[in-house]
Amino acid sequence: MSRFISMKEMKDMSDEANNKDGVAILDVRPMAAYNGWALKGEARGGHVAGAVPFPGSWLRDLKDDAVSAALEDRGVTPSDDVIVYGYGLEDAEAAAERLESLGYGALRVLADGEPAWAEDPGRPMERLPRYSRLVHARWISQLLKDDNPPQFGGGRYVLAHTSFDNREDYEEGHIPGAISLDTLFLEEPEHWNRRNPEELEQAVLAEGITHDTTVVLYGRCGSPTMRMESPGRYAGQIAAMRAALLLLYAGVEDVRVLDGGFAAWLAEGNPISTEETPPEPVKDFGKPIPACPGYVIDIDVAKELIADPKGELVSMRSWEEYIGKTSGYHYIGPKGRIPGAVFGNCGSDAYHMENYRNHDNTMRCYHDIAARWREMGITPDKRIAFYCGTGWRASESFFYAYLMGWDKIAVYDGGWYEWSMDAGNAVETGIPEEYAGSDRLKSVRPKASARR
Repeated sequence: MSRFISMKEMKDMSDEANNKDGVAILDVRPMAAYNGWALKGEARGGHVAGAVPFPGSWLRDLKDDAVSAALEDRGVTPSDDVIVYGYGLEDAEAAAERLESLGYGALRVLADGEPAWAEDPGRPMERLPRYSRLVHARWISQLLKDDNPPQFGGGRYVLAHTSFDNREDYEEGHIPGAISLDTLFLEEPEHWNRRNPEELEQAVLAEGITHDTTVVLYGRCGSPTMRMESPGRYAGQIAAMRAALLLLYAGVEDVRVLDGGFAAWLAEGNPISTEETPPEPVKDFGKPIPACPGYVIDIDVAKELIADPKGELVSMRSWEEYIGKTSGYHYIGPKGRIPGAVFGNCGSDAYHMENYRNHDNTMRCYHDIAARWREMGITPDKRIAFYCGTGWRASESFFYAYLMGWDKIAVYDGGWYEWSMDAGNAVETGIPEEYAGSDRLKSVRPKASARR
């Protein structure tokens, strides 16, 4: 059998990959290309319908066992009929050779690559519905050069290096032209909930943000642990997601996040700066705040969702938090979970989102996220509210649902912190009946390699 596959055969295989096991199509281009960005001027951005993303950089950078484990985690096994495509023959062949060395035998490549596939509108393609809100490093570079990057309408923009109470993180190095945005400007420091409308308006105006400002957020993906006094200071990318939610809630119409955070900027060999870029304050936001109040709910609405058959309150906490082994935070004493909330399985602890990210901290394939949510009964036709301890992990989950085009989504801002402070609220601990004695436990425990 030839190692090459024709466009017609590829279309047939695309249909099969969507409808049966044993067939896998690997897209080895960057995640940004898979999500929808036409990085090389393709006629259409996105990916072949049914394809699984596995960038060539992962194949180059990861060790053999890590590659095999990551592929298996994405449903690709050595027994599958695997088709590889990239931008052309060179990157597809390089990926196929690496896979062959790992024991993947039934390999074929699409010689002409995705650009040729995209030329025919009859060939099925998919993309992340709001992919333009998840930007890549080159897009920011073009923005800074006034090079009119794609999917940018021009006008004012603010680029923000985001963190919590960590000015040193910004001073150590940031993307040139970025201001320093502390989430403390957007959250009140007692319970870490959103600030009231007046305070939130003061904060965004001081940062130079109006409703029609394009705001691009990113953070540094550090290595926070519970051994630290304040782990949240080193979870910059989750801080960026938290800021994204609160700015959308306020009414900023164009909020974007750099996929992979500051590390993605560095990985492209881009320059960094230690010089401060001060914000340029503005006087008028342009509309009342909050302009999108439905994006954040409080405890009464959270209780309604639990009782609503067409709603779900989703616990974006770790397994240890969910079963009441730990509260998850230095400043929260009570342990347990909100009865009736669906377990969203964020990752290993309050400062990590491994189960929703790739190893390089880019967003995991949105098809994977949607499929896992679907297994939990979390679907876009329902009213969905995410919560965690104080809203950070919930905000990241919200943003991913937002990118997928879901429109009935919110964050329960008070989260476990607020719920657990009232002794009148019911609390559960232990392993729920639906998990006890079942294989489902295997899917909720973080892998040993989750912490890097």
